[in-house]
Amino acid sequence: FLLHGWPEFWATWQPLMARLQDQCRLLAPDFRGFGESENPNPGPSDRVTADRLADDVAALMEHLSVERACFVGHDTGAYVMQRLALRYSDKVDRLFFFNCPTHGIGARWRKASHINEIWYQSFNQMPFAAEIVGAGHQTCRAFISYFLRHWSHRKDAFEPMLEDWVENFMRPGNLQGGFNWYLSQNAERLAVMAGTATEPPVIPHPTYVLWGRHDPVLKADWADVLPEYFADIDIAFAENCGHFVHVEDPDLAAARIADFFHLPDTTERRP
Repeated sequence: FLLHGWPEFWATWQPLMARLQDQCRLLAPDFRGFGESENPNPGPSDRVTADRLADDVAALMEHLSVERACFVGHDTGAYVMQRLALRYSDKVDRLFFFNCPTHGIGARWRKASHINEIWYQSFNQMPFAAEIVGAGHQTCRAFISYFLRHWSHRKDAFEPMLEDWVENFMRPGNLQGGFNWYLSQNAERLAVMAGTATEPPVIPHPTYVLWGRHDPVLKADWADVLPEYFADIDIAFAENCGHFVHVEDPDLAAARIADFFHLPDTTERRP
């Protein structure tokens, strides 16, 4: 399973899927409200929590008769994967993260040197946010492209895909659908910053994290706390990437995934 972040939807995985499609079965669902999935909460809602999205993924697995799976995730997907591992441990085989936010980031979220990077987490909760951003294709493009470029080290990584992103988030409900993630996570986010959030159990599943060295919003230095949250973890850095390793360097991403999940080498069979 490939679990996307924000502002993303299933298509963020296309470069990676093109490289891995001959090696394994790949499933890239949209989280509720983000893309072409159903959206039971089309208006502002605080019900799109990591636990709720983990429940959605578990229900999808049941529907598809998938008893156990490997997971690759990023951003929002990283939070969901951690909850999946804790709530549905028997459904999870291995975990692969592109950058990985944890409770251990704590007050570093709001350090003076970082506070300007997280303005969007408050803006996205405003009741007028979706109306302003969705006023037209131009405003949507300006807003979404800012994050795709600013958070990338390779600034042109999303250029071939940009119009697909605009069209996705101009679909009725999709801007608010993504913004609902921030409404739903706000209480936990503030508790993490204050140091009052309940610490989760340590995740026992084999885990690999490939962190973009130049991510401006999820700092690579924050990988230092990962061993406190994962019992069996390997950590590496993508030296020429920012927030979107899977798009900025899909060759590296695919190679590390294939190695970690012991996928068969089908290079010679590819046209």
